[in-house]
Amino acid sequence: MLRDEVLRIWPELEWIDDADLREKTTRCWERAFELSPLEPADLERIPFTLLVPDCPVSFMAHKRAVVHVARDSARTMTSFFDGTLTIDMDTVVAGAILADVGKLLEYESDGSGGSQQSARGKYLRHPFTGVSLAMECGLPDAVSHIVATHAGEGNMVARTTEAWIVHHADFMTYEPFVKRLEF
Repeated sequence: MLRDEVLRIWPELEWIDDADLREKTTRCWERAFELSPLEPADLERIPFTLLVPDCPVSFMAHKRAVVHVARDSARTMTSFFDGTLTIDMDTVVAGAILADVGKLLEYESDGSGGSQQSARGKYLRHPFTGVSLAMECGLPDAVSHIVATHAGEGNMVARTTEAWIVHHADFMTYEPFVKRLEF
């Protein structure tokens, strides 16, 4: 069953305390798979980005790392800033889990075990398709905002604190693969 597979690949869904938000976040991933040529198992082997040739990190390894980094960052900020910055942890976690859900509509199999950009992906990058999925599944605007602004497209608008956290968690686990010094 699709739901069981979503819950298997996303144990971090349990970190969302609000049952309704957890359900909508889960449903969003189910809906993405319903519309995608990809299966849950594909995400454990395909690269997390098509922008890094021979990317050695799978989609799920990257995505789960982003969720962990975002949650840990939000907890650290909450701890050190003594209430001067309000951070909604459920929004951070749901937004981090959903940030790349639109890639299920942006990617397709290349026929040889890898992935490539889909025809839809040539027109619409994953922040756009991800927001469409999130809104279809009734997710709050605060979570859709994170999906919309986690990538470069978000540099054109103001971000919430939660969106900044997810944006930086995403980029700090991406940029070392494209912009690192090697000695």
